[in-house]
Amino acid sequence: MSSGSDSGTGGARRRPVTLRDVALAAGVSVATASKALNDQGRMTAETRTRIQDTARQLGFRPNGLAQSLLRRRSFTVGLLTNDTYGRFSLPVMAGISEALVDNGVSVFLCNVEDDPRLGQLHVDAMLDKRVDGIIATGKRVDRHLPVDLAGLGLPVIYAFTQPDPGSIAFVSDDEGGARLAVEHLARLGRRRIAHVTGPETFAVVHQRARAHADVLAEQGLDPMPALMGPWSEAWGHEAIARLFDGTGEAPDAVFCGNDQIARGVIDALRERSVRVPDDVAVVGFDNWEIVARASRPPLTTVDMNLVALGREAGLTLLSLVDGTRVEPGIRKLPCRLMVRESCGQPPGG
Repeated sequence: MSSGSDSGTGGARRRPVTLRDVALAAGVSVATASKALNDQGRMTAETRTRIQDTARQLGFRPNGLAQSLLRRRSFTVGLLTNDTYGRFSLPVMAGISEALVDNGVSVFLCNVEDDPRLGQLHVDAMLDKRVDGIIATGKRVDRHLPVDLAGLGLPVIYAFTQPDPGSIAFVSDDEGGARLAVEHLARLGRRRIAHVTGPETFAVVHQRARAHADVLAEQGLDPMPALMGPWSEAWGHEAIARLFDGTGEAPDAVFCGNDQIARGVIDALRERSVRVPDDVAVVGFDNWEIVARASRPPLTTVDMNLVALGREAGLTLLSLVDGTRVEPGIRKLPCRLMVRESCGQPPGG
């Protein structure tokens, strides 16, 4: 008794369905079947649909290599990132994949860390694979990836990372997102809205702090300078000590620069028997769901819409690959406010 044979009905390998099989089943020529499956040629809509339905029913899979040679495309896109944790690059990649999947394009992900040599190796590998284009993304919008993407001779898009001059880039509108948060707190009747945020070396910290100050001025509320520190729960905890143990009036709301800081703020308030949201409302930034939903109470926070950002980057890259001219520049995509339980209801609500 042989264990390695694939003879017999049970172990026989099924022969791949060919274009000829599709043509025979649909009652057309191989040439007509090929044109229908590539959305080319002149034929009735009914014929094209019948051929495409037949191909699906038979489980026909086009020869990717042959298509690549025919169209001089590899149907792959390179994605470079230095976001080793994946907090930002994974939702961006999900959006990119969502945009590309309907066009038969797959994503080739490479992590360059912060190593220029590794970055160049990955770029060379992508060029060897003849990717149709490259999308660069990272863990912050004000730092360039440690690799030169200029003059590669193929389309390059930047998404959530600092772009080269004169290139096409997509970032979230951090200032607009901060406005959403602070305006929401003001509508809820909060009058002393503190801002606890990240390190001053980050550009987004200053953008969000500026929006916070602007909204307070527009609403006629007393200014409260931003408290800057690490992106950590421990800093949120320490910031509450500064806000409540100082000589000034304590806040009735805290807008935080990220969800980790907000988590620390909520924990520190609970330890002081300060009720959230009854006494102090809290809003975060990022909508990191594993943190925001696990907070007690669940955290209202700003979502940067990174999946949508990735989708726009992917669609724009496809346009470039197809030869469409796209104006260079930075596109700021709107954020959205995810309202949960850490803010409470407006007065009389």
